Amino acid sequence: MCTCTLRGVMNVASKQLPVFALLLALAGSHASRAQSRRQINVEKSVLTVRVYKTGLFSAFAHDHEVRAPIQSGSFDEQKPSVEFKVITREMKVLDPGVSESDRSQVQSTMLSSKVLDSDRFGEISFRSTSVESDGPSKWRVQGELALHGQTRPVTVEVEGSGERYRGSARLRQTEFGITPISIGGGAIKVKDEILIEFEIVGK
Repeated sequence: MCTCTLRGVMNVASKQLPVFALLLALAGSHASRAQSRRQINVEKSVLTVRVYKTGLFSAFAHDHEVRAPIQSGSFDEQKPSVEFKVITREMKVLDPGVSESDRSQVQSTMLSSKVLDSDRFGEISFRSTSVESDGPSKWRVQGELALHGQTRPVTVEVEGSGERYRGSARLRQTEFGITPISIGGGAIKVKDEILIEFEIVGK
């Protein structure tokens, strides 16, 4: 009787073994993917936006440089992907060479409902959807950018390896529901196309 019971247990165990092996394999694969994903070092990673002027009297105006720390995010080198977020109100106008009062005015306009509307749209985020090699240590990243309450596909050119990656993308403000600022009846205005750059450093 004991022998029969033991054989029955062994038979059940042998039938379930492939299932156990599959579960262990899946668990190991999941753990490997989790280990390959790295958090972004938010103290060293930044997003920079470059805005350019146009119009008849654009020579008398200045371009804008805006920077913000990356608030959170992660990337995976083994299965190439990246995602990060920026807090809208943390975006700061740098504009070297202009007065503090001019910078303050540009800062106020940028965060107002005329441009970013930071009270309503508190985050800017990017999430990659595909990554293709574009040469040694270079990639073309397709992804989705959420800005000003709109989510649109963008293409980002990325280069780097290991600890540090740099990327850039050009986009139009109007695609995200933002009307470029214009003054003097259009004599000085902001170009629709802007340049977004980021530098990501891993922990």
